Amino acid sequence: MLRRASRLATLGAVLSSALVTGFAFAQAAAPAVREVDRIVALVNSEPITSGDVRNRMARIEAPPGEALPPPDELERQVLERLILERTQIQWATEIGIRVDEATLNDAEASVARQNGLTVPQLHERLAAIGMTPASFRANLRNDILLQRVREREVERQVRVTELEIDNYLREQTATRALEQTALHLAQVLIALPDSPDAATLAQREALAREVARRARAGEDFAALAREFSDGPERAAGGQMGLRTADRYPSLFVEATQSLPKGSVVGPLRSGAGFHVLLVLENRNLNLPPTHVIQTRARHILLVPGSPAEEEAMVRRMREWRERIESGQARFDVLAREHSRDGSASEGGDLGWTQPGQFVPEFEQVMNRLAPGQVSEPVRSRFGLHLIQVVERREAELPMRERREWVRNVLREQKIEEAYEAWARELRARAFVEYRENDR
Repeated sequence: MLRRASRLATLGAVLSSALVTGFAFAQAAAPAVREVDRIVALVNSEPITSGDVRNRMARIEAPPGEALPPPDELERQVLERLILERTQIQWATEIGIRVDEATLNDAEASVARQNGLTVPQLHERLAAIGMTPASFRANLRNDILLQRVREREVERQVRVTELEIDNYLREQTATRALEQTALHLAQVLIALPDSPDAATLAQREALAREVARRARAGEDFAALAREFSDGPERAAGGQMGLRTADRYPSLFVEATQSLPKGSVVGPLRSGAGFHVLLVLENRNLNLPPTHVIQTRARHILLVPGSPAEEEAMVRRMREWRERIESGQARFDVLAREHSRDGSASEGGDLGWTQPGQFVPEFEQVMNRLAPGQVSEPVRSRFGLHLIQVVERREAELPMRERREWVRNVLREQKIEEAYEAWARELRARAFVEYRENDR
């Protein structure tokens, strides 16, 4: 039940409409002045209005770290996106794809759940941003039509062969640019003062060599960092974080980029001092990971039927959490008695799982928990959860799963290429008339 659902196909970065899985109220606001809608384009005699363009633009936010195009250019891109979508919706209708009321009701209820609302509360929020329930449901219907026509015309036709997987693995193994390399390093920095004398230099180098010797002998690197390092990441056991190799000093990259996980390097001399490095991770981002961190967790699921019931359930779950942490109750016993999930008979045990197997709102909280720790009540699209992490382990990713990782990468690439070609062809067959004088 908690497993991540397959994604709805998006239709072009920030220009796509608000899909069923991700409607965000903060993205839209009711205009202060109501403009008169004008027809800006006809698509096979079906109009697109300035209001359609304006409403779509109001929902667009720039991706993190990027800026939106100038307003005139953004308006042009939005209009072209709407034309593409309109041709696809028309084609979906022509070939008989339909969205029944039950499906639409489920989609609307899903949006409400993801925003922590009931459907009536969702309608109130819609009114606050100037959207009627009818227009919102029309948008949902179009989103589902776009998804289904893309699945039928594009995604179902795409296949990835074993030979293509072999070729990809061979090519990616042979070529590796810095921006494709993920490095996670830890360091012990033995700092040097400005213009050190010979005695100080020798003493600091000797200490760095001793740290390196002890690390190679198997001592805990994090403990060595906390004891000896002068680096800013000392409290974190010397860990400098996972980042692409081009974001590390070239001195570090040249010394570590060809080394496997667990390698100790150094001492290396820089202007700051002597560095002893530990390779925590070193992999090509275009290749699947060889190891993953698996988590074994359990949970209690309650499904509220109203806001008042949810408040009562949150209070009850907090009481359970206090009793578990004080030793007055056992998590597995409470799960068997109260959980509404299929895992209740197993004491809420979800088994060993890998990253990406649960819905994000659940997994993000689970990942922050230490073994034995119990979360505060967590809301997901399925209800309210109390989560406990039982244990974690690092496991080798089987070759079958690594190949499946590559298959998914190649499939996504082929789908995007096939979709763009299909959308261009559909657009070329459509009769589009721009009403330049009305824009």
